Amino acid sequence: MSAVIAGIDVGGTNTAVVLTDPDLGVVGRADLPTPAHEGGAAIVAAALDAVAGLLDRHGATLTGVGVGAAGVVDTATGTVLVTGNSFTGWAGYGVTEAITAALGVPATLDNDVNAFLLGEVATGAVAGETDVLGMTLGTGVGGALVLGGALFAGPRGAAGEIGHVPGFGDAPCTCGQSGHLETIAGARGISDRYAERVGRTDRLLSAREVADAARLGDPDAQAVFATAGWGLARAALLTAGILDVTTVVVGGGIARSWDLLEPAVRAAIAAEPPVSGASIRLAHSTLGSDAVALGAAAQVRALVRGTVGV
Repeated sequence: MSAVIAGIDVGGTNTAVVLTDPDLGVVGRADLPTPAHEGGAAIVAAALDAVAGLLDRHGATLTGVGVGAAGVVDTATGTVLVTGNSFTGWAGYGVTEAITAALGVPATLDNDVNAFLLGEVATGAVAGETDVLGMTLGTGVGGALVLGGALFAGPRGAAGEIGHVPGFGDAPCTCGQSGHLETIAGARGISDRYAERVGRTDRLLSAREVADAARLGDPDAQAVFATAGWGLARAALLTAGILDVTTVVVGGGIARSWDLLEPAVRAAIAAEPPVSGASIRLAHSTLGSDAVALGAAAQVRALVRGTVGV
């Protein structure tokens, strides 16, 4: 039997599972609804049922399970500390302890944005890079940093949270403050900024609908995406100026509109290049919906190699 690693991406709506070989090549995958309001035990059990099905199908031996999950995570205890209202009974549940008890293999847990970045560094758009800023553009804007080849969380776990850096206008942010990058580059921000421009609040267009309008020539929609692209460029330039990190990888649902974002990103970077003279490499995710699960697999692979040499 071949040895495989499982990577699990637990989202509020769906859970994605991949089996990989030791080189992170995908040998099997499954998607399932997340029982997000049935508690931590149910969420883990559903994911492990999918892992078991894939193992049976491929006749493989499991060596470790890595999990990427939304929210604030305590990697040392393998517990999600804080979640939004998308989950019930998930915060405080011992994820890695439950997995190891059920399967008898090492397990890891990390924030989904960290896992996204680890996946792209391990086998995606920025493979082999040692210093990278990762940004995920979803409902909000998530951020993570790899420095010197390792995740850098900072003393309070907030390093890389570029989505909540101020200086991007004065619109209220979901965190309770204002003017954060998320307010112009996240899906909710794009929808709100378009509504402001057209003076319509009775029915907000989704970010995808705003993107469709932009491609059809709507100047207000195009302006909203231009502003979002400018914001992403500013985030990259801030990171380059403060940390001398000039490689950025962008993923998430809004990044699927890269054709609308990229011109403004490139123009803003060209207008104010880093003082170091270095070029900023701004890459679009190549792993897509597999990025978080593959990053989680990469993380547990490192643990497994350190303990049993796989």
